Amino acid sequence: MPEVRGIPFDAPLYHGDREHGSAFLNCQAVQAVFTIASDVERLLPKQLTPAADPAVGVVGIANYGSSIVGPYLEQYSGIEVRDPGGETGFYIPYIYVTTNDAALASGREILGAPKKLAHIALTREGSLIQGTLERPTGKRLLTITAQPDSRLRAAARQMFSTHTNFYSVRHLPPANQFGKGAATQLVKWCTNRTFRRDAGGEEVLFTGPVSLTYDSPSVIDPVHNLKVGEIMLGTYEEYDSSLQAIDLLSDA
Repeated sequence: MPEVRGIPFDAPLYHGDREHGSAFLNCQAVQAVFTIASDVERLLPKQLTPAADPAVGVVGIANYGSSIVGPYLEQYSGIEVRDPGGETGFYIPYIYVTTNDAALASGREILGAPKKLAHIALTREGSLIQGTLERPTGKRLLTITAQPDSRLRAAARQMFSTHTNFYSVRHLPPANQFGKGAATQLVKWCTNRTFRRDAGGEEVLFTGPVSLTYDSPSVIDPVHNLKVGEIMLGTYEEYDSSLQAIDLLSDA
């Protein structure tokens, strides 16, 4: 299979493997799933529709201990959607990474994931786990605070898929005033997670009380556009993951 590489071609910023995708190891993540108490239609490409009414959102912060582009932290916001083929997944309107140029560029260039650099932290204090997003330093955009004090119940675990589809828009601006070179494409990609197992053989997949706050709204980084309605689920996870591009769903 052909190799994925960034530019310059004699010293690419990142490498990839189209057959096997990207690998992420020793990952830790905290996330909140919630109903969105605001209109999301304006945030979605025309080919995607909300999968539920009210729309469902996810906000998470992950620490990738190792990957083919090195370690970094990531904050992601998603809207659960249905694609033209009837499959469901999450459209990603906002996503941020800590300082890692390869993670930033490969996400934007290959998948269209609209990554920006930001200050992201995932910390633990006693029984609490907290994730924060700031851009720039001191401008707190959001905080997730979780107390993952119980295993995810069997019934909920059955609905908690290890395979997740994602959608993002890859956009190339025109190269000149005549519009040459412009392209806008809806990209479908996916992740597959394998949860780490503890000494007792159980998956490291916990749930418990969680809060999500948008501490300081910004018109520059409007993550608050996914307004929190009712929190449905909070999780803490430890896993390995693979990521792979699936298809171009459209040329808009």
